[in-house]
Amino acid sequence: MADRQDRPVLDVAGYSMAYRTEEGRYDALRDITLRIRRGETHALVGESGSGKSTLAWAIMRYLAPNAEDTGGAILVSGEDMLGASKRDLDRLRGRKVAMVFQDPSSALNPTLRMGEQITEVLMRHRGMSRAQALAEAEAALTRTGIRRPAELMKRFPHEASGGEKQRVVIATAFACEPDLILFDEPTTALDILTAKQILELFVTLKAETGVAALYISHDLGLVSRIADTVSVIYKGEIVESGPAAEVLTAPRHAYTRRLLAALPRPDERIAVPAPAAQPPLLSVDTVSVRYGAPGWLTRKLDPSAKAHYGARDVSLDIRPGELLGVVGESGSGKSTIARAATGLAEFEGAIRFGGRDFTSRRAFDRAYRREVQIVFQHPDASLNPRETIGRILARPLRLYGLVPRGQVEARVRELLEMVLLPAEYASRHPHQLSGGEKQRVAIARAFAAEPKLVICDEVTAALDVSVQAAVARLLVDLQARSGAACLFITHDLNLVRQLAHRIAVMQHGALVDAFDVADAGAPGRHPYTRALLDAVPVPQPLRDPA
Repeated sequence: MADRQDRPVLDVAGYSMAYRTEEGRYDALRDITLRIRRGETHALVGESGSGKSTLAWAIMRYLAPNAEDTGGAILVSGEDMLGASKRDLDRLRGRKVAMVFQDPSSALNPTLRMGEQITEVLMRHRGMSRAQALAEAEAALTRTGIRRPAELMKRFPHEASGGEKQRVVIATAFACEPDLILFDEPTTALDILTAKQILELFVTLKAETGVAALYISHDLGLVSRIADTVSVIYKGEIVESGPAAEVLTAPRHAYTRRLLAALPRPDERIAVPAPAAQPPLLSVDTVSVRYGAPGWLTRKLDPSAKAHYGARDVSLDIRPGELLGVVGESGSGKSTIARAATGLAEFEGAIRFGGRDFTSRRAFDRAYRREVQIVFQHPDASLNPRETIGRILARPLRLYGLVPRGQVEARVRELLEMVLLPAEYASRHPHQLSGGEKQRVAIARAFAAEPKLVICDEVTAALDVSVQAAVARLLVDLQARSGAACLFITHDLNLVRQLAHRIAVMQHGALVDAFDVADAGAPGRHPYTRALLDAVPVPQPLRDPA
């Protein structure tokens, strides 16, 4: 009996896995050894492509058809996951081991009400009657902090916010009372305040249940708050493992030190030249954007129509050469203002740019659209997958006649070099590039138009911490060299405090605070600004290992 109590909940011993590809075998995981005991939170950290999620899928036995185990063992509460039959796996998943995904939408059936999805799992894995499952589902949602669980259970996933959907997924996982839960970047897709709430929920539920947890993340600041043990994975191998306090403050491996060095720290500002004292380049004057009313994209706003404001009476300005950070949680109106300023959404009020006033998106002319460029969060959504990188970068050059026809190819090479990409990338397609490389292409395309203002809408949100740091430094460098102003929209206050001259804070569609970056900690800050600052996970300062 003592041996059973001492046995790890998760025991991965020398596990290796490979993919069969047209180019031959690719070793995705090599000799992974990792053990987690009851009540322990073991964080697995590394960049995209390092093998973090691959290991989670291997533990759950959700493998691609071309994947094969090449050695080792995976045991969950003593059960052999590698030798388990499909029937055994159906029994083990949910009851012994559960998983919480990065995007809750991918884990929820869009055609079923959320209450049905929780009760179905409880009936299957805990043998409850429908009435018992309904009562337990409501109790499980209550434990996650959902205020009206019965009402939420009647909704479909598309009728809930990202935070609500993630709470449903977490409630379902814990309600099955598994021995082990795998958390795969569960807060990455959430804004900073919601992420903080989900993190606190995780800590509370884990303490109540004593469940073992494998927490996968690239956010070392977050990991420092919750992990007992940390393993660092690099190119499919665990290169360092130990107590969280040791790994995060005195790392032994160069890769771990690199990850920690890339974390944005507000007190270590990136050198940004101060903008000259001159009239604003862009002024947003009492701008409002209404969604939901008939014809909202065509300016034909019906005052009696039911609609809500994505932004209301927002006023802000940005000077030539200035980097203005705009922060706030999801739905605060940050991106709405960006869409209004680039003509992607109709607006009320006035936008003044370069001495000219615009009161409708239809008034934005060719010159304005060239001088105001936007870079989106997801480059895949804005880069044509059928075009080569060279053609993508050449388009604004030809569209605006910026260089003679015979010099387009040379300018494309210059643009690639400007964002630190090889010139031969001109012949590649977007799918052949990593996420960070695609974002560099999107930035190069924006600067190709020789703009006076570049709007960056969450351009680093989907990137790993080291890639994020490189892209941020690149952006600051390009801005300094070109003299362009930059409107940098983000929910990462640590990062924006490194980059920005000033910060504007939005909440519920309104501008609630604006200040010089040096005054972020001043006592006069708005309560919401303080809440955002307090929600930012900041790891302990890195010290040199003895």
